[in-house]
Amino acid sequence: MRVKILRQLYAWLPVILWAGLIFRFSSGTIPLASAVYWQDFAVKKSGHVILFGVLAVLIYRGLRMEKIKRKQAAIWAVALSTLYGVTDEYHQMFTSGRTSRVRDVFIDGVGSALVILVAYYLPPMLSKKIYALVEKLDLT
Repeated sequence: MRVKILRQLYAWLPVILWAGLIFRFSSGTIPLASAVYWQDFAVKKSGHVILFGVLAVLIYRGLRMEKIKRKQAAIWAVALSTLYGVTDEYHQMFTSGRTSRVRDVFIDGVGSALVILVAYYLPPMLSKKIYALVEKLDLT
């Protein structure tokens, strides 16, 4: 029983902490990153991509630790992180100095999907390349 609880904490505590970090960031005003509009926009929206991409990877990790198949875990990770983006924008409707935009939910979802695609396809590709390199170097 205790091992199961520790395994659950190990799987899901990072997700909870990261979601809390996102909530904290969205609870206050954000200063301008640049006086130039497009630069400020790019920095802030890159933040959305990074924050929600990491959230998606953490959710994917938790689901994989729960023995969910890779494809299902990837789909659920993108869906759940995007859903959290919806709740984040809803929260910002009631936060002074913040605005709520559908565009931001879209960016959150795209960021989640892009990072999950990398997390889904990169490890198998790397493992094949590493295996080929080991064979070539005859390190076995």
